[in-house]
Amino acid sequence: MSDSSRDTAEGAGWGTSEPGSYRRLVPPRSGRISWLDPRLLWAARNGVLASWFGDPTGRTRSRWVARREAAGAPADKVIRRTDPDRFSFLVVGDTGEGGDPQYAVVPGLLEVGRDTSFAVLASDVVYPVGAADDYGPKFFRPYRDYRAPIYAVPGNHDWYEDLGGFMRVFCGDAPPLPPGPAPRPLTRAWLRSLLWHRPDPADGQRLAEARALRSDPAQQAVQPGPYWAIDAGPVRIVGIDTGLLGTVDAEQGAWLREVSRGPRPKILITGSPLYVDGRHEPCPIEGGGTVDEIVRAPAHHYVAAIGGDIHNYQRYPVRLEDGRVLQYVVAGGGGAFMHATHTIPRVSVAGVTERDFRCYPLRGDSLAFYSGLYGRRLRLRRFFTLTEAEATAVIAERLGIPPTRAPGAPARVTRRVRLVAGLLGTARRPDRARRFRLPVRKIYTQLFSPGSATYSPPFFKCFLRLDVGPRSVRLRCYAATGKRAQEVAPPVEDEVTIPLA
Repeated sequence: MSDSSRDTAEGAGWGTSEPGSYRRLVPPRSGRISWLDPRLLWAARNGVLASWFGDPTGRTRSRWVARREAAGAPADKVIRRTDPDRFSFLVVGDTGEGGDPQYAVVPGLLEVGRDTSFAVLASDVVYPVGAADDYGPKFFRPYRDYRAPIYAVPGNHDWYEDLGGFMRVFCGDAPPLPPGPAPRPLTRAWLRSLLWHRPDPADGQRLAEARALRSDPAQQAVQPGPYWAIDAGPVRIVGIDTGLLGTVDAEQGAWLREVSRGPRPKILITGSPLYVDGRHEPCPIEGGGTVDEIVRAPAHHYVAAIGGDIHNYQRYPVRLEDGRVLQYVVAGGGGAFMHATHTIPRVSVAGVTERDFRCYPLRGDSLAFYSGLYGRRLRLRRFFTLTEAEATAVIAERLGIPPTRAPGAPARVTRRVRLVAGLLGTARRPDRARRFRLPVRKIYTQLFSPGSATYSPPFFKCFLRLDVGPRSVRLRCYAATGKRAQEVAPPVEDEVTIPLA
């Protein structure tokens, strides 16, 4: 195992170390996604329309589920596997951009996952809109050499074409769904239907060819729908579909309450994390209640809740009122552009403090990464670009925390360094925040950061391996930087043992 980013700057992927072999895996004409492209944003408009005119995904999901049950899928949506009391599986979130960052994860994932029983993709399997023909370069090709089944929960991008591509690939369905009843004219639903993005009728013509890349019988998995449970060894893994807006419909909520009953230890996999960026996001259920209320209930015996959607790694060990510690994890670093961690404020939520909180990339590496990116974009490299030592030092100053990784050489925090950190949305301690700085951070995190894909290492990607035993689960976060050293021996960026009792 190589050094991690917590050990050395080289372990984070900085420096001139040998580039990785992943480039040989990338398709010759892989398209690069730019989230600042107006055409792409227009194609991905359904999330905005749902927030303005009402979210139709609950009704659409119910029709997909009814169709799967009519085709013979189990009504309880439980996949019953025959894994022993000791087995391992992978979790990878927000994978499918199809370019260098996604393929840079593959060598390490194959190395670490060679003896795992299956993998779960948590959110946004395919960008930008979940089209069926995008599954070739963004799912079947990158994971063709992973020899075990892959299950998935959809993210908001998989819903931008009403989940048709996802259902064809993971649930054995042939779209499209027949049209639903036409909305009454001049209603919000009618306005939404006029603007709604729908799949191209010709989409999916290359899907059969793509499936051949993962055609081995050992790789096959058909799941009962967009939400499901897996009984494997001593645990139940529960996957939920949070749709376009990060919510759960009433029908799925009733199923979640039912499938969560009983003493068997459970792990939740969700498209929207319940704790993220220092905030609690409990995930509302239509009709009342929240997903987190179900997860926290002592009778349901959840030990962890893992969510995608945010493109980095975060972990919040929350101690509940009954004394249990529940591990809330963000695991969205599987291939999409990196969401910044340097914008995360000093953590103090649900009793979790900076001492307990973990993230990857480290905040200093995130700030150094984005300073270099915008230095190149704005052609102001000498002004914008911070060394990793400068970024680490200014993060420690602004948040009032010790450096996570000691810089290799002393770094002065100059006025320029402070200014760049502020312009790039770096968080501050709550007692030192100034009101006029808050809009800067909001503008940065909501506008500039989501367009910041990059195609040169270090990428700061990651994936999880969970080793399940009769009494505990060992969760490890592995890094993928795009450098050869981290491909050969993927470093562990975080590790925790979770008791099942």
